[in-house]
Amino acid sequence: MHYPTPLQPATLIKRYKRFLADVILESGEEVTIHCANTGAMTGCGDPGDKIWYSTSDNPKRKYSRSWELTEKANGDMICINTMKANQLAKEAIESDAISQLVGYENLTTEVKYGHENSRIDILLDDAKQGKCYIEVKSASLLEGGCGYFPDTVSVRGQKHLRELIAVKESGHRAVLLFVIQHSGIKTLKPAKHLDKDYSDLVKQAINRGVEVFAYASTIETHQILLVEQISFNCD
Repeated sequence: MHYPTPLQPATLIKRYKRFLADVILESGEEVTIHCANTGAMTGCGDPGDKIWYSTSDNPKRKYSRSWELTEKANGDMICINTMKANQLAKEAIESDAISQLVGYENLTTEVKYGHENSRIDILLDDAKQGKCYIEVKSASLLEGGCGYFPDTVSVRGQKHLRELIAVKESGHRAVLLFVIQHSGIKTLKPAKHLDKDYSDLVKQAINRGVEVFAYASTIETHQILLVEQISFNCD
């Protein structure tokens, strides 16, 4: 995934109301920008952090600038725009970068399914392999050298796990794909300390045949790519 225009740096003052952040531009001007992340963003945006933003030319937007990346003092890069995870997953599958998901003829996105009024992020279909339902999650929480998901209680994530279990039990392939959006994350675990119900459901899903993969990204100011699988450990 390439950014269509170069990202620009700024210094974070604070994030608030979930969708907004105040920053200082290189010119010294203080402005408000959009933040496309509804999560807790723990460790992903502290006052004083260097951030990178994109700029839209859409005249209808109230805030033309959007926070895309955080660059930590130790060099770690974090994509805070959770909307990018699905795009990264789609591009990786189409380029055969995810070895477990190659060979399917058709790929569609945002398809309605399940008994809880859900939409699957990616649906693969093939005359020989059948259907493969893929739920994509963006993981960016790093604590004590380990990555975790979710970063807060995720009722929506719990619903998606129940849906994947039902898909598998109906005879189709079901996949939970974690897109790692923090360059410091080398292994991923369910965040039992933040959402025990989600952690328990992940274990249940795996025991019932749902496949779980975590793929790390290279994060740069001009592009982000899924590059390699990392370990996912439920212990």
